[in-house]
Amino acid sequence: MRILVTHVPDTRTSRQHVTHGLVMLAAVAGFLLFAGLASHAQETAVAPSAPAAPAGPTLPVIGSGHLPRDLSPWSMFVNADILVQAVILGLAFASLVTWTVWLAKTIELQLARRRLLVALAMISAERSLTAASACVADARGILPALINAALLELRLSSDISDKDGIKERIATRLARLEVAAGRDMNRGTGLLATIGATAPFVGLFGTVWGIMNSFVGISKAQTTNLAIVAPGIAEALLATAVGLFAAIPAVIIYNQFARSIGAYRALLGDASAEVLRLVSRDLDRRHEHPALARAAE
Repeated sequence: MRILVTHVPDTRTSRQHVTHGLVMLAAVAGFLLFAGLASHAQETAVAPSAPAAPAGPTLPVIGSGHLPRDLSPWSMFVNADILVQAVILGLAFASLVTWTVWLAKTIELQLARRRLLVALAMISAERSLTAASACVADARGILPALINAALLELRLSSDISDKDGIKERIATRLARLEVAAGRDMNRGTGLLATIGATAPFVGLFGTVWGIMNSFVGISKAQTTNLAIVAPGIAEALLATAVGLFAAIPAVIIYNQFARSIGAYRALLGDASAEVLRLVSRDLDRRHEHPALARAAE
């Protein structure tokens, strides 16, 4: 008789595996619970210290008595360092000079241009230099000087028959008068160029000096409080702003005058050419009709 033996699983081993799994799960859960409790304890310990921050303002702020009440331009100027104040005053004076030169040169240039245009219109229909001189005898400006210089050279060269030589000498006299008139009209504009070129750097010098003082104040106060640093930096930047305020109009006005004076010099060239045409007519009459030339003189 056969006896059938069936394999019965070992329940003891399965129970051991389950037991080990439960132990591991319990350990992980305990670790996570412990970590959560520790984190909560840390937040609880840090949280009460947060309200302690407002206790800081109860301490006196070093240098707070010297801080300006506001940061308006006038307040920043009054509370600035003496050197920064000197820079700002110098730049303000430079700006005043710029606008004074603009007003004076604008009036001078307009008057000179108008006088020259009126005088040119008066002599445009004249046939001789003597008649043109009589027309502008009471006029003011550069054109009467040009005509008088041409008449002077004609009188000095009355015994010379070389027309080309006479024209060359008269042209030389007129050219020198043109250069002198242009130089007189250009007087003062170089100051605008100087202000436009140097004012930003002068303002930058005041800014650097003010920022240096701010850092010195930080070192003495031994604090980086913004209330200590901000006024000094604002005063320093005020110097740069005033420098730009003085430089930008100076550059614009200088460029405007450069164009206007260039147009005025072109008008001077037209006046000189008109005088030379009258001289050429007189010289042609002198050589072709000596009697008429002597009568005209």
